[in-house]
Amino acid sequence: MAASDRTILFLMGPTSSFWRELADEFEARGARVVKVCFGMGDWLFWRPRSAVHYRGRLSRWPAFLEALIDREKVTDILYYADRQPYHLAASKIARAKSIPAMTIENGYLRPDWITLEQGGMGAYSHFPADPVVIRRLAEGVPQPDLSVKYPAGFWTEMVHEAAFHLFNYSWRIFYPFYTSGKYYDPLLEILIGLPGLVGQKRREAAAARLIGELAEGSAPYFVCALQMQGDYQIRANSAYAHISEMIEEVIASFAREASAEARLVFKQHPHDNGRENWPGHIRRSAARHGVESRVHFMDGGDLGKLLEKARGCVIINSTVGLFALRKLCPTKLLGIAIYDMPGLTHQGPLESFWQRPAPVDAGLFDDFVRVLAAGIQVKGSFYHEEGKARAIREVVSRVLAGEVVGGPFSVATPPRLEQAAKAGIAIDWT
Repeated sequence: MAASDRTILFLMGPTSSFWRELADEFEARGARVVKVCFGMGDWLFWRPRSAVHYRGRLSRWPAFLEALIDREKVTDILYYADRQPYHLAASKIARAKSIPAMTIENGYLRPDWITLEQGGMGAYSHFPADPVVIRRLAEGVPQPDLSVKYPAGFWTEMVHEAAFHLFNYSWRIFYPFYTSGKYYDPLLEILIGLPGLVGQKRREAAAARLIGELAEGSAPYFVCALQMQGDYQIRANSAYAHISEMIEEVIASFAREASAEARLVFKQHPHDNGRENWPGHIRRSAARHGVESRVHFMDGGDLGKLLEKARGCVIINSTVGLFALRKLCPTKLLGIAIYDMPGLTHQGPLESFWQRPAPVDAGLFDDFVRVLAAGIQVKGSFYHEEGKARAIREVVSRVLAGEVVGGPFSVATPPRLEQAAKAGIAIDWT
């Protein structure tokens, strides 16, 4: 289909000018663009372009969207955050109408990478799950450039996020039924995190001391990297309603199966705002299982140094897992992630991980990264000007060429749906 015959529907995007500039590039190449705004924060990063404003209830959104798609003759849908409630409905409608619905997200190979994938992420990803297929597809695929070229600081992202939610709150009267789908109130979550910035240097120093003690000691140690409770990947791609359930499961298993000298370190997510008392959960669970002297918590510290001598890493489905695999640190996943496969991650139960963690196949990981980068990753940034320009050119080229599913290496049906169902994860794929 020629670019002039394409109408790209933009739903919610990242909190930067990326969405607006992406639309400009689509139009420059001959495509037509339609945008739905759901709140003033959404409009803030889209202005001064025109938009359709949806002010109705979430329950009426599917009917509104179907009518919009038919009226505007939409051929493609783009959105950021594929498990967001409005986007979930859009994905189902798009499948029913055989319209590509593509999600754009922070990259698996971050920083400096953006994910572009059709159909969804995690359990809904079309990316291959078979290591034999990965090895075959990697033949002739060049090594990606993993160097950091487009850095964007923590404060840049924080200011943009705060502006988005502040505008949504300040002008809520114009969008009275908007729902973010977030686990917590978004603006309150940011405000709660501000006091936590005090004492950051002290926490970093304490974490560095603990890492030094672990590295210099003779006892084996394991790392459990915590995610944020509000992460959509916890709700959509794991069986846990609350991360405290995972903490209890991991500590109980560690107490039963790990060697008597082994230690377990929980590392808090660097963007966690402290809303949940993870140290308290960990302390109480460790005490219940009689391992309080061998279980530790750290807020801060160099994850790379921590993983270098770790016996293994336990996560739900964070991209920390990819970082651990890059360090050739044995890794056990408790949720669904695209890199969970034989040869990369521990495929046995958690109980067997403490004594016999499966090693990482360095060659397979290298192949996986090459296929991943060539398939569903785009080099670039949502915030860095040069990185935005580079990513935008590539995204537009792939969309207009019809090269977005799981990339050129995709499979017809998401291969992880059965795995998710067996794990007790609710799946909605119709």
